[in-house]
Amino acid sequence: MMVALFMGAPMLVTALLVGLLVSLFQAATQINEMTLSFIPKILAVFAVLVIAGPWLLALITDYTRALFLNIPFLVS
Repeated sequence: MMVALFMGAPMLVTALLVGLLVSLFQAATQINEMTLSFIPKILAVFAVLVIAGPWLLALITDYTRALFLNIPFLVS
């Protein structure tokens, strides 16, 4: 569960914060365009994925390696 949380949290928190900022901007300027928030969210999540990608890859690789090494102890 913790690995799944660590894998998803950076992208989810980024999308949440960018969505909040775009919503505040829309409320302040009274621009009510529904599709305006999608492009900044996509770009921000992609940027976070590029920046945090090596860490996420190392995290899932270490978890998978530990899981495969512990298979004999889990079966018996």
